[in-house]
Amino acid sequence: MFSEYIEAALRRAIYETLENGTYMATVDGLRGVIATGETIEACRVDLIEVIEEWITIRLQRGLDIPALDGHVISVSQEPMAVV
Repeated sequence: MFSEYIEAALRRAIYETLENGTYMATVDGLRGVIATGETIEACRVDLIEVIEEWITIRLQRGLDIPALDGHVISVSQEPMAVV
């Protein structure tokens, strides 16, 4: 579930070259997700980490996570038995 969501986010990524020659990436539909790197690949690696952290924070705070290309991450509000 998480990997498919992250892959969908990466397909939506928009990369820009900054004035200093480094790269910045954002993801259309994921407000606040911004990554940077010295190379495109370094930026992509950072973007994956930023998306993972973004998902974690939203889950911890009980915030909605928008669907991306049919991929949804949601948390059940039902109590769960711990054994």
